[in-house]
Amino acid sequence: MSWALTISAAAVAKAGLHSNAAVIADATTLARWSDDAEAWIEQVTNTAWVDNAGTLSTSAKAALSDVASSKIAMNIVAYDPTGYLTREADMLMNWNDDIVNKGLAALKGKADTLKTP
Repeated sequence: MSWALTISAAAVAKAGLHSNAAVIADATTLARWSDDAEAWIEQVTNTAWVDNAGTLSTSAKAALSDVASSKIAMNIVAYDPTGYLTREADMLMNWNDDIVNKGLAALKGKADTLKTP
C-alpha cells in the first residue's frame, strides 16, 4: 500500500529545508507514514482510493497526492522540530494542515466522479 497516492519526495519537500536528515532518509518510517496517511484519507472520505489508484483521473491523483504528501510532511516536521528556524515549523504545520483540510473537503463524497464538460 505504501506510496500509492504520493511519492516520498513530495512529502520531504513539503517538510521544508530544515527537516531532520535522519528521518527523511529512513525509508521504513516514511513508508509507515505513507500507509497511515493513505488509510486515514480513505477513512475520512469513505472511499477506496488506494485500491483504485490506477484508474483515477489525473486531477483526482493530484488532489490525493497533495493531501497525502502534506499529511506525511506534518509527521516529518513533528518528528523533530528543533532544526527549523523560529516559527518555521509552525508555519509549515499550518500550511500543510490547510492543504489537508481543503483537500479532504474537496474529496469527500466525490469518488472520482468528475463530469465531462
